[in-house]
Amino acid sequence: MPEGQSKWSQDFYDKVETIRMKDPLAYFLGSMDEGELFVFTYADAIKLAGHSCPAVSGAYKITAKALSALYGHETPVRGEIKVAIMGKPTDMAYGPMSQVISLITGAAPVTGFAGLGRRFRRRNYLVFDEGQFKYNTFIFQRLDTKKTVEVTYNSDLIPEDPKLGELISLVLSGQASEDEKRDFKRAWQEKVQKVLLQEKNIPGLFEVKEITGYRFPEG
Repeated sequence: MPEGQSKWSQDFYDKVETIRMKDPLAYFLGSMDEGELFVFTYADAIKLAGHSCPAVSGAYKITAKALSALYGHETPVRGEIKVAIMGKPTDMAYGPMSQVISLITGAAPVTGFAGLGRRFRRRNYLVFDEGQFKYNTFIFQRLDTKKTVEVTYNSDLIPEDPKLGELISLVLSGQASEDEKRDFKRAWQEKVQKVLLQEKNIPGLFEVKEITGYRFPEG
């Protein structure tokens, strides 16, 4: 590991496919040469959230799948995507998941960049549809073509070590032995690995479909 870089305890993080985006704002303001790409890794999501879990890994994969469905073989354009999360920011893990999605797509809540003139706006491109709650459901739209896809993440389908519930209780209560702490971390990260690298073995884990007629809430 080169000096100055984060050192992860899980080597499978490096095996997760990267997400590549072009960002016209980066070109316009000179932080990147025209045509160069932002390269997001799963480690970037961990740095944002401060941890690795099925919600953070799920948000990363949700975004990757949505971008693939929207752009096909084209390079996705950061900042030109709108996202609706079907529920309140405090529902389930929607808050942390929204931050991962925002990082990658550039779509931001009210705290986002207001734009330069009429260009490069990101503010209110990520919204919460609080009146239409759906379980782990996210809607992504290309601003140029208006193509819209819905991604549902059925996280309850992820297989887990049957002892995980007992182990997490022991760790949280401070009663776990060193072996039990190690077993908990292993079991926890095994769930993450299944989301990121083994989802083809879990039918129905992610559902992606194109939709029409959806109206985004006003930000």
